Amino acid sequence: MTVHTPIEKLDPADAKVRRELKTLLHPGRGRRAAWIGAFLVLVIGAWWLLRDGAPPAAAAPAPVLTVAAPIARDVTLWDEYIGRFEASKAVEVRPRVSGAITGIHFTDGQIVRQGQPLFTIDPRPYRAALAEARASAASARSDLALARLELDRAGRLVDVEAVSQSEIDRLRARVNAANAALAGADARIAARALDVEFTVVRAPLSGRISDRQIDAGNLVSASDAGGTLLTTINALDPVYFTFQGSEALFLKTKREGGDKGAAVEVRLQDESDYRWKGQLDFTDNGLDPRSGTIRARASFRNPEMFLTPGMFGNMRLSTGQTAHALLVPAAAVQTDQARKIVFVVGKDGTVAAKPVELGPEVDGLRVIRSGLTPTDQVVINGYQFARPGTKAVTKAGKIAATAPKQGAPATTEPVSAQATFAK
Repeated sequence: MTVHTPIEKLDPADAKVRRELKTLLHPGRGRRAAWIGAFLVLVIGAWWLLRDGAPPAAAAPAPVLTVAAPIARDVTLWDEYIGRFEASKAVEVRPRVSGAITGIHFTDGQIVRQGQPLFTIDPRPYRAALAEARASAASARSDLALARLELDRAGRLVDVEAVSQSEIDRLRARVNAANAALAGADARIAARALDVEFTVVRAPLSGRISDRQIDAGNLVSASDAGGTLLTTINALDPVYFTFQGSEALFLKTKREGGDKGAAVEVRLQDESDYRWKGQLDFTDNGLDPRSGTIRARASFRNPEMFLTPGMFGNMRLSTGQTAHALLVPAAAVQTDQARKIVFVVGKDGTVAAKPVELGPEVDGLRVIRSGLTPTDQVVINGYQFARPGTKAVTKAGKIAATAPKQGAPATTEPVSAQATFAK
């Protein structure tokens, strides 16, 4: 029989045996103590790391902004309009005689000159009709000659009373009828000759021709309703620019005496400068009561026929007045929702946003009508880093007018007044 000795009765000096026995008798108690110790270590470590709070973030350096005072200049004021070019003359080419098209003498879209042959209509029927009319005229001429001979012969017999007066009157009437018949025959000759001439359809004016609406071999007709449409021609030198002006601008121009003959300038959609020069030559006789606008027109020389009907353009009309204005680079003007702003830097280096009222763009500079003063330091470079209310490091710059490159895209927006530097 096995006898078990209680732990309490073991030798207290034998600590190793005592620990081993406790581990064997209570295995979970040791693991629980180890977990508790590890948890306490983690808590103490976290408290030590977080006792002073998170480390402060490094402060961002102040942005470097280039600033300059706006340019003060005298500018010439313009009124600006939007419109389109149209042909000074436009015709629809239609036949004046009917028949089959036998020839086409132009290339679609080419420049044609007045009188140039365009189409040929089969002339043979009309030449035959002309020959018939000439034969009829010859017969009428022969009848007239015979009637005159008979009247002369009868006139010599009147003195001897061999011919009655009534016979003389009849012969005279026959001469008159023969004269009328000959005149009618001559008129038919002229008409048939015109028909033969009309078999060659010629350009009624100089300009750019459209494409042909009918090919050779087709029959065309001439009628009082207009006949078959063959093609169209637009006269492009000169060319017109039509636009609509508001009643306020019309009254302003009228009072300044610039409603006719005033100089105008136009820039096209892909141009930055106003290179096309013309003059105002027509203003309509009344305003449209529905829109409150009036139609007007300017004329432009176009010898190379570059300007084409339907082409969009911005036109400006000189008012003959000058004004003192502030100008800043167009790129310095920013958009803040529905308003335009310019960043300025104060004496203490604080950035601020000033709402401004814009004028037109002149040589890469934007006219500022209100919102700036001549002493403001405008941010002209680095404005993408400017933040209102923050500090910035400033660097002195200079604003200079730069003539735009030909063909560069325009950045101006339609406004009611335009400007250029006064000469």
